Amino acid sequence: MAADNPRGAMFRVIVPNQPSRVTNAELFFDLVFVFAVTQISHTLLSHFTPSGAVEVTLLFLAVWWVWVYTAWVTNWLNPELTPVRILIFLMMLGGLVLSTTISTAFDGRGLWFATAYAAMQVGRTAFWLLATPRHRTAVRHNAIRILVWLCGSAVFWISGGLAHGQERLWFWIVALAIEYISPAVRFWVPKLGFSSVEAWAVEGGHMAERCAGFIIIALGEAVVVNGATFAELNWSADNILAFVACLAGSIAMWWVYFHKGAEAGSEVISKAAESGRLARLAYTYLHMPIVAGIILTAVSDELVLKHPTGHSDVRTIVSTIGGPLVFLIGTILFKHSIRGFLQLSHGIGIVLLLALWWFAADLSPLWLSVATSVIMIVVAVWESMSLRSKGEEAAAR
Repeated sequence: MAADNPRGAMFRVIVPNQPSRVTNAELFFDLVFVFAVTQISHTLLSHFTPSGAVEVTLLFLAVWWVWVYTAWVTNWLNPELTPVRILIFLMMLGGLVLSTTISTAFDGRGLWFATAYAAMQVGRTAFWLLATPRHRTAVRHNAIRILVWLCGSAVFWISGGLAHGQERLWFWIVALAIEYISPAVRFWVPKLGFSSVEAWAVEGGHMAERCAGFIIIALGEAVVVNGATFAELNWSADNILAFVACLAGSIAMWWVYFHKGAEAGSEVISKAAESGRLARLAYTYLHMPIVAGIILTAVSDELVLKHPTGHSDVRTIVSTIGGPLVFLIGTILFKHSIRGFLQLSHGIGIVLLLALWWFAADLSPLWLSVATSVIMIVVAVWESMSLRSKGEEAAAR
């Protein structure tokens, strides 16, 4: 979406074959979501029940959605301009309110959470609409469509904030459903109809880098949890081994995502004829399970480090196996969307994790963590060797 009107347009200037870089203002904005991810993992740890898992999942989906929508808008608008920077700083304020109320969103501060979320979604989109020159009709219509849908969901967010108990949960489920369905139906509204694929063109390199940055946020939170928990313990052979196993698991996740996948995704979306369609699938939707898996693994790290011995309970099994499992499911789907084939190493990793579930109750948290980390390392090494051999074969031709 190149800026074709230098007279007052706040859009990025897109230079062919020159990816737009992620700005310092965007990285500064992301710091708020380091806190948000920490709050989500701690909230899940203290509410690890079926109902608590549903509530935390809803909160995670909200946090991801407000962040990724902002990434889309700052892909189009230029954060180096003062008005856009002010928007980002106001979004940081909203994000801090959102983050500080995560742990009590279903208790006393639900209205604060809902108000902050709705204000961020609606306010940012309204700014985008006002910042779009009138002659850019397709973009303005796009902003109007999204604003209509977000205003509709905001009614349910605020209604849920005013409600209590199960009513709040159901109001917020409806609000999220509205927001998650809307891109799939291309933000259809009466009179304006469906959004066109052309209206969703993005600067692919920038979008890929933004989402990769959020993966780093999630992995960083896991490493911080690992280090902070370990520092508070009386060190023993068991928790030292647990510490190493947890760190090795995080490194393996980094390797699986970044060694080839992130770079390949950036290259493919940068050259894609329908970059918006690929960004919607690969980066808006399919990155959710990747991030969720990392957060769930961070919960496992704290549980394993604090209680490495004895039999694994349900919380430990679900988080220790479920984290890498959800991560691999998201990663294999993401790489399929950019490569066009399912990575065998990832599929085998998923099968091994599911098989491990049958024996998990007989293992201590420590050895369960070691087993899942070994599986993730196998996946990372296998993929690296597989892609290297394919590259050598292609070079030989």
